[in-house]
Amino acid sequence: MDSKREFMLYNSMTKQKEVFKPKEQGKVKMYVCGVTAYDYSHIGHARAYVAFDVLYRYLKHLKYEVVYVRNFTDVDDKIINRANERGEDPIALSGRFCQEFLVDMDDLQCLRPTHEPRVSDHIVHIKEMVDKIISNGCAYAVDGDVYFSIDNFPTYGKLSKLNLEGNRAGERVAVDSRKRNPADFALWKAAKPDEPSWDSPWGPGRPGWHIECSAMSAYYLTHSFDIHGGGMDLIFPHHENELAQSCAACPESHISYWVHNGFVTVDDEKMSKSLGNFFTIREVTKLYHPLALRHFLLMMHYRSPVNYTISQIENSSDVIFYIYQTLKDTNDALLEFREKEAEVIKAKVVPAADECIKRLHDEFETKMSDDLHTSTILNAALQEALRYMNSSLNTLKKKQKQQLLSAVRSLIDLEREVKQVLDILGLLSSKTYSEVLLQLKDKALKRAGLTEEDVSRSIEDRTQARKNKEFSRSDQIRADLVAKGIALMDVGKETIWRPCVPIKQEKPSAVPVVQNDKSGVATQQEKPGAVLVVQNDKSGLATQQEKPSASAGQVPPPETANKEQQVTPGSS
Repeated sequence: MDSKREFMLYNSMTKQKEVFKPKEQGKVKMYVCGVTAYDYSHIGHARAYVAFDVLYRYLKHLKYEVVYVRNFTDVDDKIINRANERGEDPIALSGRFCQEFLVDMDDLQCLRPTHEPRVSDHIVHIKEMVDKIISNGCAYAVDGDVYFSIDNFPTYGKLSKLNLEGNRAGERVAVDSRKRNPADFALWKAAKPDEPSWDSPWGPGRPGWHIECSAMSAYYLTHSFDIHGGGMDLIFPHHENELAQSCAACPESHISYWVHNGFVTVDDEKMSKSLGNFFTIREVTKLYHPLALRHFLLMMHYRSPVNYTISQIENSSDVIFYIYQTLKDTNDALLEFREKEAEVIKAKVVPAADECIKRLHDEFETKMSDDLHTSTILNAALQEALRYMNSSLNTLKKKQKQQLLSAVRSLIDLEREVKQVLDILGLLSSKTYSEVLLQLKDKALKRAGLTEEDVSRSIEDRTQARKNKEFSRSDQIRADLVAKGIALMDVGKETIWRPCVPIKQEKPSAVPVVQNDKSGVATQQEKPGAVLVVQNDKSGLATQQEKPSASAGQVPPPETANKEQQVTPGSS
């Protein structure tokens, strides 16, 4: 990391960005609240864990040794209720969905945390912490239940900045007249029939919701560590209660940075099963590549609300295809020069390429060090670098030897910088470029309701129509495919296809003729004189506009939303 550049991270406790300084030089301890595992995870979960995966990756990029803990809640009312409905053991049911969650995280390229503890494996540590809180005068037992006494903890509320009257009685716990204060919350719950329970000094029972994270974070990271994260909806009551518990058990307890990610909405409405706009990660990745979902989530600052729309995920899918097509074309073009490294390395980098590399590097470090502004990187310098790579590929074979070696050296250096940026953002797959492109095409076919054979027949029909000079029919075949997200490209005498953002054609005279430039990247031409391009309106959603054809009908790579939303409270 540039010694002059400091990493700034927003702290929910102080409500401002602060210079990140770990408690121990060169080492970072981070705890992120995990899922309550009773069902498949939704895109709100994806939002949270992609955000903290980027933080994890970036800290490792800064050469920190990171201990990252993300728990599973496998003992909870929701789990018990679901298990009873299905006639299953609650721990077994939760264990199954813990594994399904890990499958989703792997698909989204979230690195595995250092530790992934489960509540059921830490009952002993939870009971020990409850006992300490009672001994320190901040909790009391009633008929086998144990409650935290907020009246005996004067600083309660300092994280959320809420008055005690704001405590949401009934949040995962029933209102109980036995409490000394209605805002007191459960540390231990007395056993009930048909529920898992463990013996304790207060009688058989199970942990309350909040105590688990205090106990497990202390076990793996000690009572004093660097970062505690989760969705904004966890600030109160969960993290407020965690803070109180931890400090009541150990007065020296201290967390340096409280970090929270924003809500996910769907078509500008809060995601909710009752509204019918609730999407699991699996439901999205059935039709869109997981990299497209990850890209979509990174297109907004992690503290901003994210509005999930089909237009946005389509756009992200298109961008991912463009990225991987560019990387594949570059790799293919450089293959013959990989064995000539000694000769290539002596060549000078082209000044324009050198400037492009520096801009990408500087913008990446500047924006990431400023509270992880991923969207700016994806929109600006990275797109510029990809455009430069495609432009260089177009002219590579026209170069004389020395110019050729300089161009190759420039592409190699730029490719390396692009891949590093993509890797830190979690957008560089372990699969080959061809494999990712094939997966993207398979998803596009599924969304279109077509097979490869269907597209091949349409290409044959269009070819025959052109031979018969039935140009209106030829145009209609192409337009019908574009409306389904399939773009045809004429490469020499061959016609191939690639996924695209679906564009419904309203005017027969405005049918885009998609051709392939020498880099293999789709361009569009209009007959006779206008180009249909996808742009972003003020809301950030894709819209269609016509403009005069500038030069051979070329259009830039897929556009991305370039206006960040304001940060407002939300949830994962």
